[in-house]
Amino acid sequence: MDGILAIAIGALFASGTYLILRRSITKLLLGLMLLAHGANLLLFTLSGLRRGAPPLIELHDDPVVVADPLPQALILTAIVIGFSLNAFTLVLAYRVDQVVGSDDLKEMESTDR
Repeated sequence: MDGILAIAIGALFASGTYLILRRSITKLLLGLMLLAHGANLLLFTLSGLRRGAPPLIELHDDPVVVADPLPQALILTAIVIGFSLNAFTLVLAYRVDQVVGSDDLKEMESTDR
């Protein structure tokens, strides 16, 4: 199971990096989304998978059986940060489309002067 998740994480990071390096702002936004999902999946995989383990220590005396709540909190924080980054990028892309009339980054050179 960890091998499949590692391949999925690699694919998300590779495709996100590829899309970020394209000239379109829409592809940049999609690349940022894929990188955020890849980071969430990486945190989920690094925490270790324990199916059916409760997050409460009081139920079991063995600490191996208990699920760790810290990765869940980290993933929730990463989801909120990724959502806010995507919303900000979407607003910037909308404003660029209003000013320039295109989402091609090469055409934005005329606004530098």
